[in-house]
Amino acid sequence: MKTPKGKYSRILLYDTTLRDGTQGEGISLSVEDKLKIARTVDRLGASYIEGGWPGSNPKDEEFFSRARAMKFKNARLSAFGSTRRKDKSAGQDPNLAALLRVKTPVVCIFGKSWDFQVVHALRATLEENLRMIGDSVKFLKSKGKEVVYDAEHFFDGFKANPEYALAALKAAVIAGADNLTLCDTNGGSLPHQVGEIVAAVRDAFPEISLGIHAHNDSDCAVANSLEAVRRGCGMVQGTLNGIGERCGNANLISIIPGLQAKLGKTCISAEQMQFLTEASRYMNEAANVVPNDHQPYVGMSAFAHKAGIHVSAMARNSATYEHMDPNLVGNKRRVLISELAGRSNILFKAKEFNLDIEKHPEGVERVIRRVKELENRGYQFEGAEASFVLLVERELRPYKPFFDLKAFRVIVEEDREKDGLTAEATLKVAVDGRAEHTVAEGDGPVDALDKALRRALIPFYPSLKTLSLMDFKVRVVNAAAGTAAKVRVLVESKDHKETWGTLGVSENIIEASWLALKDAVEYKLLKDRKRP
Repeated sequence: MKTPKGKYSRILLYDTTLRDGTQGEGISLSVEDKLKIARTVDRLGASYIEGGWPGSNPKDEEFFSRARAMKFKNARLSAFGSTRRKDKSAGQDPNLAALLRVKTPVVCIFGKSWDFQVVHALRATLEENLRMIGDSVKFLKSKGKEVVYDAEHFFDGFKANPEYALAALKAAVIAGADNLTLCDTNGGSLPHQVGEIVAAVRDAFPEISLGIHAHNDSDCAVANSLEAVRRGCGMVQGTLNGIGERCGNANLISIIPGLQAKLGKTCISAEQMQFLTEASRYMNEAANVVPNDHQPYVGMSAFAHKAGIHVSAMARNSATYEHMDPNLVGNKRRVLISELAGRSNILFKAKEFNLDIEKHPEGVERVIRRVKELENRGYQFEGAEASFVLLVERELRPYKPFFDLKAFRVIVEEDREKDGLTAEATLKVAVDGRAEHTVAEGDGPVDALDKALRRALIPFYPSLKTLSLMDFKVRVVNAAAGTAAKVRVLVESKDHKETWGTLGVSENIIEASWLALKDAVEYKLLKDRKRP
């Protein structure tokens, strides 16, 4: 891995999601989760996958045992541990023995670089710490391992005592370390500090491979990593979505396009970079984490545009309000419909859904007025684009609904026999003048209404059998009104072809739910009718 100064042909990605990432609050991964994430990281093109700390817990031991049978196309497995204990020789140290036991081709060990840590955390002498580093690296190299040396607290150590911090690195180099990774363990360094220190290390060790391991406690982990590469590092350690202890680790999902699209570096292929958005969302699913819609590059809102003047300009050239093509990272542009929408927003969104709105210029103005009117009443069409499509259809031309509501009633009562509450919905609808009267029970009032509506309509529209409710969210619109406040209900539905969102707003949560459910069914039937 040793590379002469300035000769990096490719920046190596060292993924520590499965080790450092799992130290984040609320993150708990099963062995199966870790194996699946490892496949995702390999597909993304990382050079190294750090699977865990052998000997620290049975889960990591099992992961390494099972991962040995996996065939990775891009990545090499790495095991993580510490330098030998101060009272043990390298050959007798249980931590180093555990690293060898899991039989990974790569090992990563960390050691102290900050004299403050050596004295107060290790309670060792500065000289003994240097021997611990050298002995550990030399022992692992004698066993045929590629050794990444993580210089823990390096930036804080360099600021306090640069001579000793460099001496700690030298001990690892003399012992044969393949890479020196400089760690901003407390996450408090700023980009200019990282850049200056990396440059100093590069000058001191011109022939050794350097890496960066940044934490995000000052919200600079991605910036620090990019600056470190700019000043001489050829390896970047990080995690998917930046998960990790405290404020997290450097986010590889943001670092990768920063390297390739901004700095002109190569770390993965263009095809692999298009996998970024999918990889990010898969990681959220595996870790059971709510996605951050505003996450740079891959978030749902990363390329979402709301202001009419922005959309109008982008219709001429997307570079006016986008820093890059969203397709490069597997994301897509979204134009939002709101009270800030102008003609450009409406035309863009209509084109997206193949609505021939441009043939009806007066209809465009009606749609804009209607959107602004409804938004003033608490509607919000972001995430409810199916309701927007229906609004356009109703405003552009005479629109005949697929069914008409005559009446509905929902009863919720305590059922002592079932030891809980039951909900029953009674519904009267008409299809082409033919009345249907149905009753259904459900787990709650919305479930009961949904079942009653489908029971009434399936005889007329059999395709509704493929419709299912995915998500149901309620938001108070004007909380200051107390119990008389309006609520906005957002329903996410799907069939075997796609997913869509609809909404309803009312002071009555049942009515708001009905409006959202009605639109969900109406949209399903509309798109089925239009489908060839």
